[in-house]
Amino acid sequence: MLGILLYCRPGFENDCANEIQDKASELEIFGYIKTVRHSGFVFYQCYNPEEVETLAQSINYAQLIFARQMIVVKAFVENLPLDDRISPILEVTRNLPMGGDIYVETPEGDETKPLLTFCRKFTVPLRQALKKQNSLTAKENRKKICYHLCFLDNQSTYIGYSIPNNRSELYMGITRLRFPSEAPSRSTLKLDEAFQVFLTPEEQETRLTSGMRAVDLGACPGGWTYQLVRRGMFVSCVDNGAMAESLMETGQVTHFMEDGFKFEPERKNIYWLVCDMIEKPKRVAKLMANWLIEGWCKEAIFNLKLPMKKRYQEASQDLKILTDMLEEAGMTYQLQAKHLYHDREEITVHVSVIGNVWGNVKS
Repeated sequence: MLGILLYCRPGFENDCANEIQDKASELEIFGYIKTVRHSGFVFYQCYNPEEVETLAQSINYAQLIFARQMIVVKAFVENLPLDDRISPILEVTRNLPMGGDIYVETPEGDETKPLLTFCRKFTVPLRQALKKQNSLTAKENRKKICYHLCFLDNQSTYIGYSIPNNRSELYMGITRLRFPSEAPSRSTLKLDEAFQVFLTPEEQETRLTSGMRAVDLGACPGGWTYQLVRRGMFVSCVDNGAMAESLMETGQVTHFMEDGFKFEPERKNIYWLVCDMIEKPKRVAKLMANWLIEGWCKEAIFNLKLPMKKRYQEASQDLKILTDMLEEAGMTYQLQAKHLYHDREEITVHVSVIGNVWGNVKS
């Protein structure tokens, strides 16, 4: 094995690189970074090829902030013959464990976008060839490794695989959503994606249910509130601006024209707290911690707006402030932070308090 390939948003390669280097250093597995600015990927090449698999198994993909996918790379192949790209690929995959599926991909970016059509067309004959070689199961099996080919051009590709239960199951690691025309702003897609990334379908059925109560800090015009309302929740929206009339007409929204940093809910049975305020991230992190510590909510999803430079360092500091406050208060919690596809200069954080903070969450 050569190393670990990570997909990320173009322009965030340095942040993704700093993160994987930190994780590898903690495990005392050393290597160096290969990437290109705005390329949408980072490659961490290990000095010791025998440590690559250990690194991939030891890093929890779900806890990586800036990576969309994590792939164990077997080889980087260049100058694939245009009349037969498949044969050299079969040679690389011949000694790999049997795969349960294959993704032929390319990093996100304007330069690689034209490759997507080729990738989709190439997938079919390659899948057939891998099955004939007994490298791929006859039917899709997500419990096995998934082969990944990451093409940088139509003759150069990384070849490797992702590990079950330690990867994104999505093509290119991207959650693609359609903007609902009735939503008041495109920011609605950020919360919709967050629910899908942070909660399994089974968890969504029990933790995003009709009748729950939620608070949206910095709500206007209501992009995030829309996602709560359409799931049948009753929402307290806190913002000095105006809410979309379509949301107010549902009868599920109460608008408080107040400062989100000073607001205290009258009801103490709020289940969800969501927040997309444009504020200093450290201030938002402290506010979210306070809500959880006071027991004013059980789960929170919020954005931390990051600076243009040293975003990984800022995110790490902000999350430490949050976790230090929770741990000092004796809280038991689960936390996940991701730079989602619909995020821009921000990351989205989900914190869930473990244990019953208050009684009936729907009353």
